[in-house]
Amino acid sequence: MESFKVALLQIEAQKDIELNLHKGLEWCRKAKALGADLALFPEMYQIGYFYPEKDEDPEAWKGQAIGPDSSFIQAFKSLAVELDMAIGLTYLEAWPDSPRNTVSIIDRHGQIVLTAAKVHTCDFGGEWILTQGEDFHVCTLDTGKGEVKLGTMICYDREFPESARILMLKGAEIILVPNACGLEQNRKAQLISRAYENMVGIAVANYAKGDCGGHSMAFDGIAFSDIDWSSRNMLLCEAGEEEGIFVAEFNLDALRKYRSTEVWGNAYRRPGIYGELLKEDVTEPFIRKNVRR
Repeated sequence: MESFKVALLQIEAQKDIELNLHKGLEWCRKAKALGADLALFPEMYQIGYFYPEKDEDPEAWKGQAIGPDSSFIQAFKSLAVELDMAIGLTYLEAWPDSPRNTVSIIDRHGQIVLTAAKVHTCDFGGEWILTQGEDFHVCTLDTGKGEVKLGTMICYDREFPESARILMLKGAEIILVPNACGLEQNRKAQLISRAYENMVGIAVANYAKGDCGGHSMAFDGIAFSDIDWSSRNMLLCEAGEEEGIFVAEFNLDALRKYRSTEVWGNAYRRPGIYGELLKEDVTEPFIRKNVRR
């Protein structure tokens, strides 16, 4: 499999599930017309990324959460078969006690091959209401041209190097990142670092305009040329602020060759001395009252 094309759906969503459904289906069809193997939505597209205000009923908000048998998810499963294209679908997932912020990868056969919830919830904001994800997951996606190993991390997950590192260790070649916040220069630098240190491709789909401001982007994970070992720009594409579909084409042959010979990733790590990373202790200046452990 020489290449893998991810369509970043830089879209606007409404607080209306039906409107989001019809727009999402239309945009997936457009992504297929552009040659995409997978279309990726920004974070929690089903209801739009919002949380109940102080004067709003949180139970009404929770009532919008859906499960795998919902008509919303079923519509995208059917579309994946029709288009022979995978879809990275994001939604508020029904869960005991409180919903989860979730992404599911639907393959071209209409099967869900991965479901993962946001692990690092923004408890300093509205996400305190969510159930946190408990792990990072990787799947093997059959594209019809070959297979690719995909992982996912959702928005704030990318701020922690452990997220991408775990996905790399589990075999991810490309990490899909549904997003719902500004992607300014420092977050862009974060993403470059995640791609560089793990030798993985990264594809980020963000909401257009508004607080998020677009700038969906993708990096191919190949930091140095195989010809003269000179540093190269890993950026495959970066959108502006407006709505649009932006296709990132990953050269899997080149990425796999690079990963098989270069020195990052898992070749020279020393996990036996990383025990400090597993400690739960939090000391000043990092103590926060609203943290869940």
